[in-house]
Amino acid sequence: MKKIAILGSTGSIGTQTLEVVRENGDIEVLGLAAGSNIKMLEEQIREFHPQIVAVWSEEKADELRVNVADTDTKIVAGMDGLLEVATMKKTEILVTAVVGMIGIRPTIEAIKAGKDIALANKETLVTAGHIIMPLAKKMGVSILPVDSEHSAIFQSLQGNRHGAVHKILLTASGGPFRGKKSEELMEIKVEDALKHPNWSMGQKISVDSASMMNKGFEMIEARWLFGIPSERIEIVVHPQSIVHSMVAYSDGSVKAQLGLPDMRLPIRYALNYPERLPSACRKMSVAD
Repeated sequence: MKKIAILGSTGSIGTQTLEVVRENGDIEVLGLAAGSNIKMLEEQIREFHPQIVAVWSEEKADELRVNVADTDTKIVAGMDGLLEVATMKKTEILVTAVVGMIGIRPTIEAIKAGKDIALANKETLVTAGHIIMPLAKKMGVSILPVDSEHSAIFQSLQGNRHGAVHKILLTASGGPFRGKKSEELMEIKVEDALKHPNWSMGQKISVDSASMMNKGFEMIEARWLFGIPSERIEIVVHPQSIVHSMVAYSDGSVKAQLGLPDMRLPIRYALNYPERLPSACRKMSVAD
């Protein structure tokens, strides 16, 4: 049974990761960490029985300790708590799904502890890719991308030499404002930016997607993940989000990974890599 820990367990990626755990039946959650949503954390503790749970606020941690005093789960707090979850002895994979640069230190310490990283925290590579990737290579651990686009590139590279890559074709849906005129954009509100047409995501990444800032981050991530210079990474707008990204090879062929927009697919691939296990996710029909 594979043993994992999740940083950001109450967020969009964290909760979908736990959906995959429920379905798989052969993944054990040893550690969880979240910001302040202790109501959801308590529910997760009672369902998954983790050994350690970290909360950012010491005050919230105290409250959670009282709420789950009838369980065997240890409650920790702050950065020290995140590091404790990230470096748990028996875990094999750390899912880093927290938002912001707060995820960098736990990821570094997890790599030093020999954990593979299922990476959903963009800032880790955007700001510290020059540290993360050489360290992962030195420690012999895998950085397994969870973003749908980077997972697609990762999958399309399997069985091929990186030297044969001509360029990476990184897809973008265009977000909720694709096709709108400039005068229409003057009237938009935050709630409009949160209405992504294809994906269910957290608030920050939804706003970044609407502004296309997210695609800039993903381009930087791809540069570090795959060792491809930015001038060989091309952004392609694909509103349907069926082709999740492509790799063009020097012989003229292009490999792509396709699927219905569902974040549980790249999460499942990262957690089970290199295996592909059956899934209850809705299947794509190429005839439709």
